[in-house]
Order: sequence, then structure tokens, then C-alpha cells
Amino acid sequence: MKQPRLALIEDMPRVLELIEELATFEKEEDAVEITASDLENDGFGADPKFTCFVSELDHKIEGIALVYMRYSTWKGKILHLEDLIVSEKCRGKGVGTQLLDAVVKHAKQLGVKRVSWEVLDWNEPAIKFYESKGADVKRDWNVVHLDENGIENYLNKI
Repeated sequence: MKQPRLALIEDMPRVLELIEELATFEKEEDAVEITASDLENDGFGADPKFTCFVSELDHKIEGIALVYMRYSTWKGKILHLEDLIVSEKCRGKGVGTQLLDAVVKHAKQLGVKRVSWEVLDWNEPAIKFYESKGADVKRDWNVVHLDENGIENYLNKI
């Protein structure tokens, strides 16, 4: 297994396949709205919105870690890990560890104060994996979203 590398624009169709696989695993298969073109446009060029690491096994991308910068009013620069995805057939082979290693090394190079991400409360294998790496899973915090409809409804009320 090769060490993870930075994704290339031509990797985005496979990255999208892994995103769709994750959505199915999380029982949200109809929730993915982005396209490979969106990933290509948003992740590359003069103002990339994210950085993506990929891991290959047998010349096929079998894992990704997609990150972007955030800012904490308490801490300063934060690296947000949006998704760490390993194809189902490759779990348990060290791909996730290598990808998380790459993310943490990237965070250190950026000089951030924290790396943050979410994990579903029912995904015990992922929680155990993250805790085994020293991550503090904040079980007393809730994730809050306003989707497009929520934004519209909110704005219609003000």
C-alpha cells in the first residue's frame, strides 16, 4: 500500500464514488447533490475550497480524506476533516490510519490549533478508531445545520 497523496483533478470521479458509498453506509443515499465537476471546480484552481488526500490499493483509490480550513473564536485556525472514507472492502487494512496520519501531518504544517470532525453516534467502529488514535469524541455536543430550505424558511421569517 502506497502512502496517501494529494488528489488530482482526474481523481474526482472516483472520489465522488466513495462519497456516494459513504452516503449509502450512512443511510443517506439520496442526499449527495454534488457532481464530479463540482469537486473539480471547487477543489482546484486559484482558490481551492478543500484539500483531498487519496489512498490507493492495487492502483485504485480506495480511501479519501477531505479537509478545509475553519476559524475558531476560541482557538484560531482549525482544520476541519469533512470526511475520511475507506471503501468497505478495504477497511481494516490500515488505509484509514494512513489517511488520518496524512491529515494530522498536514494540520501540523498549517500550524492549526485543532483538527475537528463529526462522527455518527451509531458508528461505533469509527468512534473506537478515532479514540484509539487519541481523538476526544465530544458526545455532549450536537451538530446544527440549516439546509437550503431551512435558509429560505429562516429568511422568509425575518
